Amino acid sequence: MNRLMLTAVTVLSLAGLAEAGVTEEDLANDATTVGDVLTNGMGRGLQRFSPLETLNKTNVKNLVPAWAFSLGGEKQRGQESQPIVYDGVMYVTASYSRLFAIDIKTGKELWQFDARLPEGILPCCDVVNRGAAIYGDNIYFGTLDARLVALNRKTGDVVWNKKIANYKEGYSYTAAPLIVNGLVITGNSGGEFGVVGEVQARDAKTGEMVWTRPVIEGHMGTYKGKESTMTGTLNATWPGDLWKTGGGATWLGGSYDADTNTLVFGTGNPAPWNSHLRNAGKPVEGNKGDNLYAASRLGIDPENGEIKWHFQTTPREGWDFDGVNEVVPFIGKDGTKRFATADRNGFFYVLNREDGKFVAAYPFVKNISWAKGIDKNGRPIYVEENRPGDPSAAADGGKGQQVFAVPSFLGGKNWMPMAYSHKTELFYVPSNEWGMDIWNEPISYKKGAAYLGAGFTIKPLFEDHIGSLKAIDPNTGEIKWEYKNSAPLWGGVMTTAGGLVFVGTPEGEFKALDDETGEVLWTFQTGSGVVGQPITWEQDGEQYVSVISGWGGAVPLWGGEVAKKVNYLNQGGMVWTFRLPKQLASVQ
Repeated sequence: MNRLMLTAVTVLSLAGLAEAGVTEEDLANDATTVGDVLTNGMGRGLQRFSPLETLNKTNVKNLVPAWAFSLGGEKQRGQESQPIVYDGVMYVTASYSRLFAIDIKTGKELWQFDARLPEGILPCCDVVNRGAAIYGDNIYFGTLDARLVALNRKTGDVVWNKKIANYKEGYSYTAAPLIVNGLVITGNSGGEFGVVGEVQARDAKTGEMVWTRPVIEGHMGTYKGKESTMTGTLNATWPGDLWKTGGGATWLGGSYDADTNTLVFGTGNPAPWNSHLRNAGKPVEGNKGDNLYAASRLGIDPENGEIKWHFQTTPREGWDFDGVNEVVPFIGKDGTKRFATADRNGFFYVLNREDGKFVAAYPFVKNISWAKGIDKNGRPIYVEENRPGDPSAAADGGKGQQVFAVPSFLGGKNWMPMAYSHKTELFYVPSNEWGMDIWNEPISYKKGAAYLGAGFTIKPLFEDHIGSLKAIDPNTGEIKWEYKNSAPLWGGVMTTAGGLVFVGTPEGEFKALDDETGEVLWTFQTGSGVVGQPITWEQDGEQYVSVISGWGGAVPLWGGEVAKKVNYLNQGGMVWTFRLPKQLASVQ
């Protein structure tokens, strides 16, 4: 072969590589590369840590807006997304199941996809979307009518469109998909409608189902179109037929631990909330009333969907303490491989990464009332009198005894993702200090209708703050510092090797804090509440930071007295992108 032919072949080969787009290797290295952001969580372990240190404690005051992009004036509501950045383009999902492609140099729209949502969708907690996934030349995201859509990343054209579940039964989908080894892995939403939580894996190229794993005992999984294994053992921890509508929605998506080749998904509340109907309202022999695998963390084999291990944070759950919160791998002080997860129930858990077994738990919010603590096996030590009462014991057949429980059902920490710093070896946890009046009510299942069997009113605990960003040592549970915020914190956190922690507030302020002290070093008013998830990347030798601003989510819808406290906040929908100019990088 002559030199000309060799050159031509080389050019064609390189062109073929370019057309391949994002690879599994790219996704695996996302946490360490700085020129793009390819995964939700800035790495599939969801640590949300950037090794970039150009932007630091001394020069962050020089961070300036680069461009802003509007998501539209009519379709506002909550904007909880995290952007993806690849090949000069930012991909951002927005409320009402929309996706935008934006030129990262100019902020100009390249294309927009707007899902055609049917009448009768049943989203529980606002019309949010938390982000997309990218692989090959496709961009993937879920919709409020429980579909998964693959689009060509360059044109926005539909490549395939698949049904996750039936939206008429209360299913929806709001999380960012997770991609591992060519599989697009999703959960589902709808825990308040008596759905059954499930994890599904599809071929990224075709959208064809590879495996499914229901997360409630008694349901059958599938593998390559055939039934595989039952989840758990039928009626082992559920009474009667309640497992058929048992809840456990996998609505926040999952993480991936490459060291153990394990998907880790959290599962939501059991259904209905009224725990007395599920044999969970009083201590029973063994674990009969635990209602597995709701309110749990599951380790799943990504190849076939088999469950490797489980850890249930709130067995006998009765307060809507979902177990969906993200599970983040880290290395302990003694070099051991650990997982950390800050649960809705108010405790920060550390688990063994090899088998999911309990290591330790620490309270991270104040005045927890439903449990005295966590025992050596990881089970709560219940305060039984703080469980909402059994309505069947009420003289008039009405509601059961009301209690005041802490935290509220919106959690010590809800969906908003925490971050882990390799620099400080601390977790930065967005939390809220609130409680609730809660009572149980009679309820029966009806397809597509709310299936709670409980009533509630959320109340703040303190006059001066509800939100609290906490720096937590996962080895000891010590809270190194706390940043208090008047309104609830409802957005994600990011930390960097430059010693910074980024977080937004409902009051519209996007902030950079000192990772060692919690001191606020920089603030920008975005014009609407920030409930999105910040990212950072390097472009043309400069460090950029982006976040979506747009108040909404569950707080204004479900927040009771707290919602009234923040009803003055304005809605919005804007992608704000900031940069540190080269000439100001060394200016202190």
